[in-house]
Amino acid sequence: MPKTFRLTISISLAALAVGATALLAPSASGSPTATASKACGLKGEYRHFPPASYVTSLHVRHTTCAKGKKVIRAYHHCRGNHGGANGRCPLRVFGFKCHEGPRQRVPGVQYNATVHCRAGTHKITSTYTQNI
Repeated sequence: MPKTFRLTISISLAALAVGATALLAPSASGSPTATASKACGLKGEYRHFPPASYVTSLHVRHTTCAKGKKVIRAYHHCRGNHGGANGRCPLRVFGFKCHEGPRQRVPGVQYNATVHCRAGTHKITSTYTQNI
């Protein structure tokens, strides 16, 4: 019985050592591994970015939620300065180039749109509803 116990411990310690080595080893490129896309919570003041009536979702990749909120707030401010509720932002915001997808409209009432912003590998995607 003691030999079996020692063998089990030896195998478990070897497996643990292999797993730890894999976690601590740097990637082949020498840079950190890619982070997964994550959804950012939008509560209270973060749901309203004038002129947008409501920002309904925010997802970031290779950046933080705080940076995503900052970029989206600046994007909507720029959009407001370039046509108001129906405006589009032609400028880069904090180094991010943003573009909108097609606007899904309810004529004379509102529209919904998706905004994609990118700066290198940093990506921010947001949806919003605009009342008119």
